[in-house]
Amino acid sequence: MNRSYKIKPIHTAMRLDRWVKNNIGKYPQSLLEKSIRKGKIKLNKKKTSSSYKLKTGDEINFYNFDYKFKVKKRIVYKPSKKNLDENEKSLIEDNNDFIVINKKAGTSSQGGTKSKNNLIDIFSNSTLFKDAKPYSVHRLDKETSGVMIIAKNYNSAKLLTSLFRLRKIHKTYLAICHGIFKNKKGEIRGNLVKYDREKKITELAITNYNVISSNNSFSFVELMPITGRKHQLRKQLSYMGNSIVGDSKYNGIKNKNKNEKKLMLHAFKIKFMINNKKFNFKAQLPDYFNNYLNKKRLII
Repeated sequence: MNRSYKIKPIHTAMRLDRWVKNNIGKYPQSLLEKSIRKGKIKLNKKKTSSSYKLKTGDEINFYNFDYKFKVKKRIVYKPSKKNLDENEKSLIEDNNDFIVINKKAGTSSQGGTKSKNNLIDIFSNSTLFKDAKPYSVHRLDKETSGVMIIAKNYNSAKLLTSLFRLRKIHKTYLAICHGIFKNKKGEIRGNLVKYDREKKITELAITNYNVISSNNSFSFVELMPITGRKHQLRKQLSYMGNSIVGDSKYNGIKNKNKNEKKLMLHAFKIKFMINNKKFNFKAQLPDYFNNYLNKKRLII
């Protein structure tokens, strides 16, 4: 079957192969390269390369291309009006390139092959993205609350993603941890291990920390990650013996109190610079976090 698609402004400057993966199916790169080379995928009815940067009005043509080849259909989450309203009210910043929100705990950053309550599908239905498309440029764990950026177009997403990769976006987290820290401030440095199927991958993780207040059993801590490894803060604090309250994955302490089942980790601040313009955003602590601080008499 032959099909054609016109390129919209939000996809300007996106690579041809990336557009196909994002909009048609997550095909293997080798299949795309072969299909483009053989003319099964053309641009404006002419052969081109997979790295071609798309322009508004370009037409992508498919000739006898198997659309069902190993495609996993992603179930799109349909937010209720209440869910949509709650997330729109979490808005901290709204401009032509991105929004910044105070993410609620329990909401995923983006969806997958299972139906999930996720920010990308939620804001796809929001008037904030009426003439735009939400792009995820970084992630927060589902149970982590706090400041989060969502891009409004491909170019902004590409720029912000690059800034994160180059460590030019600086984040500060707040956490309530079990136990007392040996030093009031310092650096946590060490290797974290993860697995890609059977392949073991070791990555250096670095975090600076500052203990804001503590008592005999808990510490209220400010965390500034230098690297951005998966579950970095949760893993590092657990290995130190100061796991985060409510962390069911990396916490060896059983929480009998229902109030301690919420993950006490909050992305508090984020700052960066674009074209010599400084951006600095803060996200207020959720009520349950403040209540726990008061209950444990930890000074803010």
